[in-house]
Amino acid sequence: MSIQMSSPVTPTLVADQVYEVLENAILTGSLESGSPLRVRDLAAMVGTSVMPVREAIRRLEEAGLASRIPHRGAAVRTFTVAELIHIYDVRTILEVQATKKGAALIGRGDLRQMNSSCRQMQKAVEEGRIVDALDLDEEVLRVLYRASGNPVLVSTIEQLWLQCRPYKVIGATEALAKNDNTLWTPQPALVQALMSGDTAAATTITADSLASALRRLELRLESH
Repeated sequence: MSIQMSSPVTPTLVADQVYEVLENAILTGSLESGSPLRVRDLAAMVGTSVMPVREAIRRLEEAGLASRIPHRGAAVRTFTVAELIHIYDVRTILEVQATKKGAALIGRGDLRQMNSSCRQMQKAVEEGRIVDALDLDEEVLRVLYRASGNPVLVSTIEQLWLQCRPYKVIGATEALAKNDNTLWTPQPALVQALMSGDTAAATTITADSLASALRRLELRLESH
C-alpha cells in the first residue's frame, strides 16, 4: 500500500494534512477496516515525523474512524452487524426527526439547491465517481436537515455519517458493479415530496432509505 500527500507538507499544517490523507484513505477503502495504523509505517508513507501521525490517529479515534486495540495500538474501525444496527437505529430516529422539522421550514432556495445536488449526484453515479456521489447524497440531506434550525441535530447526524462512510463506499461500489440504481432513487423522490409539501411522504422516504441501506450493509458484513 502507498499513501501520498497531494501537496508538499508545511510545518504548521502537518497534523492536519496527515489527518486528511488518512481520513481519505479510510473513506475510500484504501485503508480497509481492521488495518493496523502503525505510527512509524504511516510516517514513512506520508513523509513526516511520528508526532503528527500520532496526533492524526488520535483525531481518527475521536471521529470514530479508528479504534484502540489493547496491547496492539490503533486500527481502522471495524463494525459488526450488531453495531451497525445500533448506529442505523439512531440515524433513523434523528434523520426522520430532522426531515420532519426541515420539511416544515425549508425554502424555495433550499429546494433548488437540493435538486441541483441530486442532478450532480446522478451524473457522478453515471461516471462511476462513487465518493463524489456519496458526498452529493449527503449534501442533499444536509440542506434539508439544516433547514430544521437545529445545528446540534445536524452535527450529530454528520458524525454518524462519518462513522458509516467506509461501508457506504463498499455498498455503493457493489451496487454500481451490479447495475443496481435503487441506491440513488430516494433522493429525487425526497425532493419531489418536499416540493409537493408532503411531509409524511418525505419522512417515509427517509426511513425506508435508511432501512434499505442497513440491509445492504448487513448482507455485506454477514457474507464476510
